[in-house]
Amino acid sequence: MAGAEPPSEGRYGERVFRPEDRGEDDRIDLGALTYDETTMARLRQLGVGPGWRCLEVGAGTGTVARRLLGEAGVAQVLAVDRDVRFLEAHPVPGLTALQADVTSEEFSPGLFRLVHARFVLMHLPSAQQMVSRLAGLLAPGGVLVVSDAVDLTTASAPVTPYTRAMRAMWQGLRDSIGTDVSQVTRRADQLRAAGLEPVAAEIHVPPLLPGSAISRFWADTWSRARPDMVATGLIDDAQLDEAVRCLDSPRCTGMSPGMLTAWGWKPENAQAPA
Repeated sequence: MAGAEPPSEGRYGERVFRPEDRGEDDRIDLGALTYDETTMARLRQLGVGPGWRCLEVGAGTGTVARRLLGEAGVAQVLAVDRDVRFLEAHPVPGLTALQADVTSEEFSPGLFRLVHARFVLMHLPSAQQMVSRLAGLLAPGGVLVVSDAVDLTTASAPVTPYTRAMRAMWQGLRDSIGTDVSQVTRRADQLRAAGLEPVAAEIHVPPLLPGSAISRFWADTWSRARPDMVATGLIDDAQLDEAVRCLDSPRCTGMSPGMLTAWGWKPENAQAPA
């Protein structure tokens, strides 16, 4: 990642979005309701199916892992997370939960036909290093698929209760846990730099509708990140309350962050690591 690493005091799942906090699994599932169909459609179009051995990185509550088994019919999914309580709560045949830190040099689970990570790299330092590490877990002919958020509330967007809250959220998460979405549009180039070819990318932007899963997801996310958002000085409690009300209004014209998905293939003739 270009430039200095963002200052931070913690990690995702420690300072904010902790698995032990009540309702965190429900918040994650709201994101799944929003993005799983898009994710599964892309994975099916890439040919993921019977016989594939898959690695799901940052598996959360395991919705994608279970759908890979139940819908795509893959042979096996190794679902990895730093806390696997949500995965272990919903076991299915073919799904193995592994509690591990993918940033550790000791993380070496083998080779896979598919390596998938959604909303993971944006929370980790050194995205290029992590892309290269995940690419190294591909078997020859395998595909790496990574998705992260693209910020659509940049300086060119009008200032509204919604955009004010989103800007405060991104800054607050960057300051507290190092989340950085500024480099997400470079994902395809990062995949190519890791030796994958061909590479492509796409963006999906879910609509913000009153009562929708994505609107509820952001309201819950803001609630959990409130102290760090207010600490930025970009928003106060009253303005944040106004933004939450905006999410539930048909007059809200904001755009949710997009999900950029990039994928790249490991050449069939690539040498597997010794």
